[in-house]
Amino acid sequence: MSLTLRTISREQHLAYIQSLPAASHMQVPAWADVKAEWRSESLGWFDDRTGELVGAGLVLYRQLPKIKRYLAYLPEGPVINWFAPNLDDWIQPMLAHLKQQGAFSVKMGPPVIIRRWEANSIKQGIQNPDVKRLRDIEADFIEPRAFEVADKLRRMGWQQGEDGGAGFGDVQPRYVYQVPLANRSLEEVHKNFNQLWRRNIKKAEKAGVEVVQGGYHDLEEWQRLYEITAVRDHFRPRPLSYFQRMWTALNTEDPNRMRLYFARHDGVNLSAATMLIVGGHVWYSYGASDNIGREVRPSNAMQWRMLRDAYALGATVYDLRGISDSLDETDHLFGLIQFKVGTGGQAAEYLGEWDFPLNKLLHKALDIYMSRR
Repeated sequence: MSLTLRTISREQHLAYIQSLPAASHMQVPAWADVKAEWRSESLGWFDDRTGELVGAGLVLYRQLPKIKRYLAYLPEGPVINWFAPNLDDWIQPMLAHLKQQGAFSVKMGPPVIIRRWEANSIKQGIQNPDVKRLRDIEADFIEPRAFEVADKLRRMGWQQGEDGGAGFGDVQPRYVYQVPLANRSLEEVHKNFNQLWRRNIKKAEKAGVEVVQGGYHDLEEWQRLYEITAVRDHFRPRPLSYFQRMWTALNTEDPNRMRLYFARHDGVNLSAATMLIVGGHVWYSYGASDNIGREVRPSNAMQWRMLRDAYALGATVYDLRGISDSLDETDHLFGLIQFKVGTGGQAAEYLGEWDFPLNKLLHKALDIYMSRR
């Protein structure tokens, strides 16, 4: 297939994304409005024979301090045929175009899954003292074509993001936790939860926890819970304006792109979450909870409701987003994987993020700048 790359309109870009079974929420045109501090552009790949749009990418440009050169970033993209035999013909025109736009370095995250581990395999791994990381467990599924993609990228001069294997070195998580919904009944999904999850869902029901959907006007209440979580879990919270911008941008593009959920007990909101929807892929994207009311298990109730809603939307996967690949119980991120494994889904490893230094000197300078921040 002979290809031509050119800039496309947001309308063309959105129509292409809508024609697919799913794509990352970071590759929809409206994500550019969420990332307001970046300049953005939509790229399209066209089949020369038919003139048809066959691939798209959202590029975010971040200016390097003091000079007019940019880092070009395609989060969880571009959305192209990654398994095409002629991957060069897709990637090289993109690099040439980005260089022309003043990029000194390109970062992308191929949306290609390389391995999957079932919940049972992970549970056995956690019980085995010799197992320290997900990679120490034999994967239940391996995608051989993903290794070919990695080889091709290396041969082209792409470098794998400095990750240290922890899965959080990349800007986007390399390891995620997903509950597959395609060709399964809700009963099956529920049966696959571990005992503790099923007990907690029941406990929340008995206690009268109710899960409700919120709107734009409820984002201040979301922010209250989110900031409590940030203090407890020692991270720097995003400002309220970020979530307001996210809500407005994503739901203007598609009224059902972003949802907000609250789990409440006796009229008090105890936990909250944001949900993102692109085609058949549904993400639990941000979560928050109060320090009180944990005994009525609001988070389990909320996840179960979100999962049921995702199922009702016809989703093929409910994505609980990032996990660390550490199975060490003393690791501060271990609780996260333990919570998510309870849903009975699968851990998935993506190819990770890749860098292409168009200007080696400036790329090095950026590395140094980022490591000092």
